[in-house]
Amino acid sequence: MAEPADAPGPAPGPARRSQPSPLERIASFRFAYLAIFVFLVAYVFTVEGLQEVLRRHFRTAVSEAVRVDPAAGPVARQIQERIGRLMKESPWIRYGDVRVRPLVLGADGRTLLYAGGAFVPAPGSTRDAELLPAIVDVEVAVQHNTVLANTVLVGYAGLLITVLALYTRRLAGREAERLAELERARDALAARASSIEGELGSVRSRLEEVEPENEIQAEEIDELQRERSELQRRLAGLEEREAALRSGTARAQKLDEERRALEDLLEEATQELASKDGELDELRNQTRRAGRRAARDEEHIARRLRTLYKNLEVDDRAVRNLVDLGDEAKRLRAEEAIKRLNDEPETATVRRKVGGLPPHLSIFELGFADKGRIYYTGGQARRFRVLAIGAKNSQKTDLEYLSRLPKGT
Repeated sequence: MAEPADAPGPAPGPARRSQPSPLERIASFRFAYLAIFVFLVAYVFTVEGLQEVLRRHFRTAVSEAVRVDPAAGPVARQIQERIGRLMKESPWIRYGDVRVRPLVLGADGRTLLYAGGAFVPAPGSTRDAELLPAIVDVEVAVQHNTVLANTVLVGYAGLLITVLALYTRRLAGREAERLAELERARDALAARASSIEGELGSVRSRLEEVEPENEIQAEEIDELQRERSELQRRLAGLEEREAALRSGTARAQKLDEERRALEDLLEEATQELASKDGELDELRNQTRRAGRRAARDEEHIARRLRTLYKNLEVDDRAVRNLVDLGDEAKRLRAEEAIKRLNDEPETATVRRKVGGLPPHLSIFELGFADKGRIYYTGGQARRFRVLAIGAKNSQKTDLEYLSRLPKGT
C-alpha cells in the first residue's frame, strides 16, 4: 500500500524511544559489574581468611615444637632446630610463599630463643630450667602476587569467567527468542495487510458496480416523474375541454365525437400512466434494494474496521462518512490513515488539534489525501476513538457535530 503524500507530523501518544544514554548502557551491564565486584571482594576476604587459618596452624605447630625435654640437651638449641626444621619442611612456606615469623621467648619473658626465622645464640645450660615453658608468638602474612594468593585469584577468575559465560549464553537465548517473536509478529502483520488489501479490492469492485446503477436509476425516476406531471396536466386540460364542449347544445354531436376521442386519449394516457407508474415502482424497488445493499456495505465496513483495528473505537457517523466519500481512492487513503493510526500512531499525519470547540473536548485532526480529515480523540475502552471523517467542504458541518458531543467524550 502506498505511503501518503503528506509529510508525517507529530501524533499524540507515547514519544518515540530515544537512543539509550551512557548511564542506561552502563546499567545494562550491571550483572557483570556486580560479578566483578563480588570476585574482588571474595578474593580479598579469602586471602585474609587463609592468612588467619595459617596463623593458627603455625602457632599450633610452633607451640608443639617448643615442647622439648631439658634432659635431651640444651633447650634453646632443641627449640631452634625443631622450629628451623618446621620452617624448611612446611609446604605452605616452600610452595605457597607464605611468610611466617615465629617469636619464641623463655619463660622469664626476657630470654630470646628464636626470632623470625633467624637463630639466636643459645643461652647457658644452667638456665634451661628457667626457659620452660617457652612463650610463643607467630606472625603469618599471605602477600599478594604470591603462589598461594595467585592460586586463589586464578580460581575465582575461572569461576567469574564461567558465571559470565553462562549469563551471556542466557542473554543470547533471550534475544534469540525475542527475535523469533518479532519475526512471527512481522509475518502476522504481513498476512493481515495482504488480507486487508484483498478486502479493499473486493469493496472497490462492488462500489464500482453500485454507483453507476444509482445514477441511472435516479435519472429514470426524474424522467418518469416529469412524464407523469405532463400527463396529469394534459388530463386536466382534456377534462376542462370536455366540460366546455358539454355546455353547448348546438355542438352536441361534435362534442360527443370529441368526447369519445378524449375518452380514447384518456384511456391511452391512463394506460401509459399505469405503465409509467409500474416502471416508477420498479425503479423505487431497485433504489430501495440499492439502499439496502449500501446499508449492508456500511455494516460490513463498520464490522471490518472494528475487527481489524483493535486499538480504535469507530463511531457509526465515521463509518457513514467513509461510505459517503464517494471517491474510492479517497476511501482507500482514509482507511490507510486509520490503519496507520491503529498500528503506528507516532508516524500518523496529524495536522493540528481542532480549535474552536468547547473546553472539555480534546479532538485531533488526522489528514489524508489532499484535503481529507479524520477527527479522533482518546478512547475509553481502546486507545483512540474515530469520531468523524470529512473533507474541506464538510468542515463546517463536522465541527458543528463535534461541538455537540457530550462531556466525557
